Amino acid sequence: MHNHGRTEEEIFSNLSLKRREDTGYGSILSSMCTVPHPVAVKAHNLFMETNLGDPGLFKGTADIEQALISRLGTLFHEPEACGYATSGGTESNIQALRMAKVCKKRQRPNVVLPESVHFSFRKACDMLCLDMRTVPLDERYRMDAGLAKEAIDENTCCIVGVAGTTEYGMIDPIKELGQIAMDHDLFFHVDAAFGGMVIPFLARHEPFDFLVPGVSSLAVDPHKMGMSTIPAGCLLVREKEMLCALSIDTPYLSVKQEFTLGGTRPGGPVAGALAVLDYLGRDGMEAIVQGCMNNTRRLIDGMETFGFSRAVTPDVNVATFNGPKKVPAPWRVSCTRKGHLRIVCMPHVHRDIIEKFIRDIGEHHA
Repeated sequence: MHNHGRTEEEIFSNLSLKRREDTGYGSILSSMCTVPHPVAVKAHNLFMETNLGDPGLFKGTADIEQALISRLGTLFHEPEACGYATSGGTESNIQALRMAKVCKKRQRPNVVLPESVHFSFRKACDMLCLDMRTVPLDERYRMDAGLAKEAIDENTCCIVGVAGTTEYGMIDPIKELGQIAMDHDLFFHVDAAFGGMVIPFLARHEPFDFLVPGVSSLAVDPHKMGMSTIPAGCLLVREKEMLCALSIDTPYLSVKQEFTLGGTRPGGPVAGALAVLDYLGRDGMEAIVQGCMNNTRRLIDGMETFGFSRAVTPDVNVATFNGPKKVPAPWRVSCTRKGHLRIVCMPHVHRDIIEKFIRDIGEHHA
């Protein structure tokens, strides 16, 4: 720390230089985050200094959080769902496994989940001392429900399914997994951090949410396809008692108990998330998702024209390919654990960007 303060001009000159070192979203094809919607930015700025960790002091912001949970609960076919705004899928998934461990008491608890599961579950299992039982995927890169059933024993407390996998954009057989969960009295968590703001707006899809009777909780991230500011996640639970099982005493706050993982929680991204949902409505979200899916199909067609076949036909807007191993600058892509090229067609990856990328790939590998 400097002994004497610097001028605002000096500070922001340095900050601007550092900001220019960041990669612009115009060339980012690998991220599940995107440029926030302008109404999200405006709402975020309005609630910049609010703290949901002490909701009695910020009643209006707390009401907005509950309105967001209500909107999402209705979207996911459980209007009475309980929940709260998290920092994103990692926190939501940790909390879901905490609930499973508390509510489904086992002597040596384990969790059954697909090998496609997000790496946050490794963190959660390490933190909670849960044995992580990974189930192989089928030929369509979905969790094999039959193998999931075989992995369950008397110490299993939870089963996890993914709706919109991070690497391949696939939806696990949630309906089958829900029945397995009910048959074995298991907590069933659906990680829909990405797919939760995509799947409901597709023309056709299999049930993945609280419409499936066995689903206990669901994670969704409005800062992904919901175009809110970062960080904005949500955890929704079918039964309030499960979430309340995590409550601890908070004697010096305006509320005397909290079940959240974080203490101080920003209200800005929450207001941003609600603002986008209310501004766009269902028809607006459907149009955005349809555009992203159209671009995904166009990308697949274009890549296959140059001999790079798809690894799988995705359920959501994530495309994976057998090569190429390198792409020309300035494009930023990623690879899956199995070595497939991976591209996420987010709202900022519009049709002109797709066409330019395809042309560059064609020229680079001519």
